[in-house]
Amino acid sequence: MKQYPIGIQNFEKLRRGGYYYVDKTQLVHKLISEGSYYFLSRPRRFGKSLLISTIQAFFEGKRDLFEGLAIDRLADDWTPHPILHIDLNTQKYDRPDSLEKVLDEQLAEWEKLYGSNPLEEGPARRFDGIIKRAHEKTGQRVVILVDEYDKPMLQAIGNEELQHAYRETLKPFYGALKSRDGDIRFAMLTGVTKFGKVSVFSDLNNLNDISMSPWFYDICGISEAELEAQFKEDIEMLAEANGMAYGDCLKELARMYDGYHFEEEAPGVYNPFSLLNTFYNKKFGNYWFETGTPTYLVKLLQMHNYDLDDMSHNVTSEDVLNSIDAASTDPIPVIYQSGYLTIKDYDREFGLYTLGFPNYEVERGFVRYLMPFYTNVPPTKTAFEIKRFVMDVERGDYDSFLSRLATFYADIPYEMQRDMEVHYQNVLFIVFRLMGFHTDVEYHTASDRVDLVLKTKEYIYVMEFKLDGTAEEAIRQINEKGYAAPFKADGRKIIKLGINFSRETKTIDKWIAEEEN
Repeated sequence: MKQYPIGIQNFEKLRRGGYYYVDKTQLVHKLISEGSYYFLSRPRRFGKSLLISTIQAFFEGKRDLFEGLAIDRLADDWTPHPILHIDLNTQKYDRPDSLEKVLDEQLAEWEKLYGSNPLEEGPARRFDGIIKRAHEKTGQRVVILVDEYDKPMLQAIGNEELQHAYRETLKPFYGALKSRDGDIRFAMLTGVTKFGKVSVFSDLNNLNDISMSPWFYDICGISEAELEAQFKEDIEMLAEANGMAYGDCLKELARMYDGYHFEEEAPGVYNPFSLLNTFYNKKFGNYWFETGTPTYLVKLLQMHNYDLDDMSHNVTSEDVLNSIDAASTDPIPVIYQSGYLTIKDYDREFGLYTLGFPNYEVERGFVRYLMPFYTNVPPTKTAFEIKRFVMDVERGDYDSFLSRLATFYADIPYEMQRDMEVHYQNVLFIVFRLMGFHTDVEYHTASDRVDLVLKTKEYIYVMEFKLDGTAEEAIRQINEKGYAAPFKADGRKIIKLGINFSRETKTIDKWIAEEEN
């Protein structure tokens, strides 16, 4: 059985253990031969830590680990360099001094190797001194690798005081990469997000951000070409295990795990964690999503009372996507950089990006994750409640369906009562998006089109929702605008539903149904 490197982030362990490895070292060589300072943003479990470990092994001169890989024939210089590698991912940052304690521990380890100076006080000055002495002591310029640089800032989202404290520590700390340029051979920072403007990068303007570079779009993740060239046998076994033809299996892999576009014209990239787990278990699943979704994403959406329907087809600019302003009220850049949205289209004339969910795994997982935060349904009952919705509509029991929907609006959290209209729309978005994975749902709001069309084997539901209007007004609009007309030749029974949502009662207060055969 093949050794899939699930969860393995150390390059030496992967190579010596005989694990499967998709060779990315040609891109690593391009990085180290063409520049010195880089930043890369990628979603969690996309291989950032393995990339950092690969670069470290190269600069440690461990050529034997690279035997047979592209960089073995491309690189001429394998001279070992002093490595300063810091991983900020493993700690909890919940106090103003949490970050300084982590940095102090790491700096103390380096000072044992390269010496210290009692006049150097604070993380930034100590880091600056260590870089200088490491170069002097070894005769080789230093390699600096920072894994998950943004973890403290992300954990402090929603706490401006804590974010300010971390920002004031990290700005001068990373600033040493600029002030000690003559002592540094190579530096790379990775993270999920990029904080900019007045944030941690304001003192570090010499970084080459390759997050949206066409040359490095697949430096993390697996491309279509790599999938078909290196996983053919795995796809065949997966297809056989699931009773599928090879071509159909490829299509299902693409539907589930492909679709991450890190540059507007680059091909899609597959989620490596989900692919490897799928091949190992011989079945499709929500592997990436089940490893945990950061709660800071939902905090951002709720903090800004964000309309979830806008999230699924958001249009924004490159400046917004590329940098997160700590003072911004827009949650979209964080959600995009975290991997829950990706580039779907690009308007070159105006420089605008249209975003959407990358694939089925992310869309279904994210919307299911949102439900307990917007309704009174606990996470353990989400799938069960959606099943009951689907069963109601499949048998034409719209009264039970709408009564159940009305209960979803009970006990609205206080912070969502500021804008009842957005909350009302968000619950509709979540419920019908989840139902859409099992039935045919076209969901529209705030337009002159019918709000919602839901199709089952025997029924077509045409629904119009009103907020502080009347159910009579809603059903009249369906009839006067002929919303049901396009479906009359379909053969299925048509059920027209006019539904009113009341701010006063904070739920659905009335619906009217008309049926057509």
